[in-house]
Amino acid sequence: MQRRRSWKATRRRAVDVSDLAELKQRERETWARGDYAAIACDMFWEVGPRIVARVALRSGDRVLDIACGTGNAAIRAAEAGGRVVGLDLTPELFEAGEKLASNAGVEVEWVEGDAEALPFDDDSFDIVLSTFGCMFAPRHDRTARELARVLRPGGRMGLTSWTPQSSLADLMRALLGALPPTPDFVQPPPLWGSEQHVQTLFEGTAIELEFAREAIEFRFDSIESALEIYETKWGPFIEARELLEPQGLWSELRSHLGAVLERHNLSSGFDLRFPGEYLVVVGRS
Repeated sequence: MQRRRSWKATRRRAVDVSDLAELKQRERETWARGDYAAIACDMFWEVGPRIVARVALRSGDRVLDIACGTGNAAIRAAEAGGRVVGLDLTPELFEAGEKLASNAGVEVEWVEGDAEALPFDDDSFDIVLSTFGCMFAPRHDRTARELARVLRPGGRMGLTSWTPQSSLADLMRALLGALPPTPDFVQPPPLWGSEQHVQTLFEGTAIELEFAREAIEFRFDSIESALEIYETKWGPFIEARELLEPQGLWSELRSHLGAVLERHNLSSGFDLRFPGEYLVVVGRS
């Protein structure tokens, strides 16, 4: 009981000094940790070509990939003939993205920037994309307005976000419950995976929305191997471990994360297979 009280006290102190600038700096530092390129390529990479196909990209289209990470959608859009800008709050990810783009034989313009305040003029892009990216911006309404603002009339939008019921959302909830609390204005990322929430965000814009649900399957040798990869390569997991391990609380959270994975496990053998359901949003202005 004493350990848990200490953990909560740490969380209260953190919220006293939180503001928007500090929150975004912490997000940048979190996503820069570990090896996000390996996580993205091993787990989410197949989603990029799916969302590019959904928006019917044409050669010469000007494309913006928001919260692009290492270029999951950006690189695929460039392969399809788009003139692509990849924007992210964490420019430390661009080095890996540049290597991946070079290996694919394409060019992407990499820009440091905030999904809530895009550094582009109105009606700048034919296509706006985000794969599991803009969902992490703290103020969803501002992000949605920015997406709508930079999309030209007749343009298309393609977004993917983990659904609230998905295994990844369960993992996120477990992590967020262990990390310092965020300010009241921060909205949970998996809300972007709800059709009703997204419909509300884009009310009053000229964008007409269509929804679909897809899934990918994550495979690991075991729950233990999955946890080892997450806690050494994936920024939010690394942050949680670094915060809680000195307090003797990491093993408790780690066990909880393992239980989440086991709950979603589709395998009856020794391997681990769990689905990642996500919402696809296609918009047309």
